[in-house]
Amino acid sequence: MKVIYTEEALRDLEAIADWLILHYPAVAPVVERRIRNVVAQIARWPESSRQSADRPGVRVAPLNRYPYKIFYRVTGDTVEILHIHHAARRPWDDQKS
Repeated sequence: MKVIYTEEALRDLEAIADWLILHYPAVAPVVERRIRNVVAQIARWPESSRQSADRPGVRVAPLNRYPYKIFYRVTGDTVEILHIHHAARRPWDDQKS
């Protein structure tokens, strides 16, 4: 499947990278690689992640080992990455946008 990122998701990636490079520079490339691997897995098996309880049509893939979740939507032959969220922040599922 084709993968596209929303502007919000791209901002999330930039913020995550900036924060990790500043605070944990050795971990930054590892987390980046994990995000790429999870997105590739989503592209191969888009229906494999759980559905969001509060956002119809949205699925959530955890990064496992790292405190991030990837929120995405499947439309036709496209996976749209909506948001990448840190678990320590207010749950995105609870936020209305």
